[in-house]
Amino acid sequence: MEKPNIGCWFEIYVQDMKRAKEFYESVFQLKLERLNSPDLELWAFPMEMGRWGAGGALVKMEGVSSGGNSTIIYFSCDDCAVEQARIIAAGGKIHREKWSIGEYGFIALAYDTEGNMIGLHSLK
Repeated sequence: MEKPNIGCWFEIYVQDMKRAKEFYESVFQLKLERLNSPDLELWAFPMEMGRWGAGGALVKMEGVSSGGNSTIIYFSCDDCAVEQARIIAAGGKIHREKWSIGEYGFIALAYDTEGNMIGLHSLK
């Protein structure tokens, strides 16, 4: 059996869950689902087990701040310019607009409402 890709889950830490949830639902045009956890507030991105890519969630946890970290999560898009265009209206900021990364497609970098830098990736 082949080993899966090393990345299997991501968490984006937030201070204001309502604001962060609205940002991600607006930019990516999806609905987050509440996960049951006794100690944390988690809202998961849509995922299907057995499909390529990692699942993940927005997380609010005492003692863990948002923003200022050195990890960037890249969200897969058909054309990252589309999601990039929604960032400002959703309360985020553009760090660098869509640009080519050669044979690997295109990326854009932005900040969410919680100060976390995120990446957008597309092949066109």
